[in-house]
Amino acid sequence: MYLDFHTHGKLAKKLPFSQEYTHWLFGEARSAGLDALCLTEHFNTWGFAELYRYIASQSDREGDTLVFDGLPIFPGMETDIAEGGHILSVGPMEAILELNRRLEPYKAKGNFLPFAQLMDLFAEYPVFVGGAHPFRAGGHIPELPTDQLTRLDFLDMNGKDLAEDRERTQRLTTGLGKALGLPVVSGSDTHQAVQYGCVRTRFAESFNTVEALRRAVNGGAYEICISDNAARQVATAALLKRSLKEIHALGGDYVSVLLGKEPAWAAQYAPAVV
Repeated sequence: MYLDFHTHGKLAKKLPFSQEYTHWLFGEARSAGLDALCLTEHFNTWGFAELYRYIASQSDREGDTLVFDGLPIFPGMETDIAEGGHILSVGPMEAILELNRRLEPYKAKGNFLPFAQLMDLFAEYPVFVGGAHPFRAGGHIPELPTDQLTRLDFLDMNGKDLAEDRERTQRLTTGLGKALGLPVVSGSDTHQAVQYGCVRTRFAESFNTVEALRRAVNGGAYEICISDNAARQVATAALLKRSLKEIHALGGDYVSVLLGKEPAWAAQYAPAVV
């Protein structure tokens, strides 16, 4: 089973949720060879609960996954910490939604929870918790006390960072994992489908519960697969994201442009049929 541990269901945090865009993303995930993904949407994105309500309404529940058009999705979240850095959590949808509600007072920059307090909160729920892209600029996860870092369940070897400097990312992330006794898995960190598959985690068996995911990771029954085209995929995805955001900023419909559809407003200018 090929699994991506770090993905997003929206183009950007400060854009409205789009059903069509999310449908497109998940369809492209299957086309990129993924058998499942962890949807680790930013905890302070616009429409977090709306995104999950929609996915749930279109999915069948199998274990802890939401099966959307044949693609199993492990619900999750990416949360900022006060020290600088992001923490991933994966768990049953109800746990993720409740955690997100409880984090409501801490979603604004300057008011994020410190790592230790966030981990105390996560400890109340059946979630699998990881340190996202620990060596990305602006983050300070490796500088946190060791006795706190060992509360994590895994580290994320991130596709974006691998594309920028593969040797450094592999060396530092693997080294930190060994120093802390934590497994290292991989996630693409995509907001746009082009980035899917730049890195994947391949498991010997399939599963659909968070507990089975935890056992597989802790048992080491997996390998990280990095695409030879990872740098190009990430660069192209970044260009696509900037372009689509600019279309939105100029008042255009970036989803219609992306999917090659006529925008809804164009119907009023269509010639009348006699």
